[in-house]
Amino acid sequence: MGRLFIETLSGARIFKCKFCKVDSASYNDIVSKDFQGRFGRAYLFRNAVNLSLGPTEERMLATGLHKVNDIYCSSCQQILGWKYEKAYDESQKYKEGMFILEKERMLKEGW
Repeated sequence: MGRLFIETLSGARIFKCKFCKVDSASYNDIVSKDFQGRFGRAYLFRNAVNLSLGPTEERMLATGLHKVNDIYCSSCQQILGWKYEKAYDESQKYKEGMFILEKERMLKEGW
């Protein structure tokens, strides 16, 4: 099976998986704090690490139809949010390639 590669982020403020404490994203990569996820408040990030992607599916979200992949912690496999693959509405195209991380499933380090 091999070894699991875990990327460690540098910086003062890091978001980590709540379940296994592996780095997930940097505060500097937050695009917006005004999102809603499955478990409550969520943040939109331009970059995230130590994730594995679920299958691509079309999903009707609050802002319309999107093609998304659920994202899982690559260490413990807990669901952390989703990645936007495609937005059908022109006003939502800025989300493509970005990540939603659920606040409820993250720990903050260095705050």
